[in-house]
Amino acid sequence: MATIRKPRMKDMAALRRFLSVVSVTFLGVFLLVFVLRTNSGSNLFISDESGGDFSYNYSLINAKFSLPKQTELSIQLEKLNQMPPRNRDLYPRLASDHVTIVLYVHNRPQYLKVVVESLSHVVGISETLLIVSHDGYFHEMNKIVESIRFCQVKQIFAPYSPHVFPESFPGVSRRDCRDKEDAAKNQCQGLPDQYGNHRSPKIVSLKHHWWWMMNTVWDGLQETRNHSGHVLFIEEDHYIYPNAYRNLQRLIELKPKKCPDCYAVNLAPCDVNSRGEGWDCLFAERMGNVGYSFNRTVWRKIHNKAREFCYFDDYNWDITMWTKVYPSFGSPVYTLRGPRTSAVHFGKCGLHQGQGEKNACIDNGVVRFDVDSHDKVANIKPEWEVRFNEHQTGYKAGFKGWGGWGDERDRQLCLNFARMYHLEDAASSL
Repeated sequence: MATIRKPRMKDMAALRRFLSVVSVTFLGVFLLVFVLRTNSGSNLFISDESGGDFSYNYSLINAKFSLPKQTELSIQLEKLNQMPPRNRDLYPRLASDHVTIVLYVHNRPQYLKVVVESLSHVVGISETLLIVSHDGYFHEMNKIVESIRFCQVKQIFAPYSPHVFPESFPGVSRRDCRDKEDAAKNQCQGLPDQYGNHRSPKIVSLKHHWWWMMNTVWDGLQETRNHSGHVLFIEEDHYIYPNAYRNLQRLIELKPKKCPDCYAVNLAPCDVNSRGEGWDCLFAERMGNVGYSFNRTVWRKIHNKAREFCYFDDYNWDITMWTKVYPSFGSPVYTLRGPRTSAVHFGKCGLHQGQGEKNACIDNGVVRFDVDSHDKVANIKPEWEVRFNEHQTGYKAGFKGWGGWGDERDRQLCLNFARMYHLEDAASSL
């Protein structure tokens, strides 16, 4: 009996050791997956089946344009961009005359909650598609957008955002020059701007995101790449009045008759401090950066000026447009708007500073301005005449820019965004 029991005890001990190893291994794998998911901000990992086929060949694009080598997160974001809009079960059909709304966001969740709440009260919002363009991936921002139930919603994420590349370009790599560092002396990488400052990923991401978003919305997305009508663009620190969408539709309808030379329509005056004149007339002025809307014809003109946009040494997309792109069109670029604002810029924090104490801002989640009765219904009248503001203050042609955009890598990435959905055209130029 002794000779029989001994081997069994050894077998049992070996089995226990084996099970112990398996348990530890399983626990390690589980913790690794948990850490990866936590670091990425959310349960972002999706199967190849959920994203469907990409609308263009990413590997070919990387080969043609030498785009930055993608991280795992960047690849996952590409797949998320192919997902269809949500809430189609609640709103199965878009209105035939709908105006797509694009909301571009960074990482200010307190602001985003305000604009989403304001959008939920907009008359007609359920008729259209809301596209939310994210500058990178942030869990709290994503969570807010996923909670939207008042219309169809599609999210897109900038896959080459500096926020997605923590250790390499377009983020910061160890070899990058900092501040006013001497590249030759310190053997670091990068070209400074006109003021001697090297690139800051947080700064350049503003211009990169806007340009990537524009190219993607107009030429990349299945939902909008064949859309010829207007698209409305708003930001996470824009409060939208209930009458905004109906006023927008009226302005778009009136523009060919009232201002055929106008390039766009605006929900707000170009002066962000103004709430409008309140007169019984329409206004044509330079295009503002709050609640602006234009069609594909205008986008083609903008896209044709990609080099002017990408090589101007200013990290602000709007200042670049005002001082470099629009002046290159050869004629004044007017936008049509009403006499009362339907959107308000309330941002005061982060990179949007200097709004002053008297202006609308956000404190502890509260926006300090009133929505009157005339802000709740469409108040654009077709019989009104148009007044042209020919002499306006603000940035104009000749301004040399605030800098922040001197690195050749940023300029080339910007140009590649303009080419990536036009492989046949780009192939002949490379």
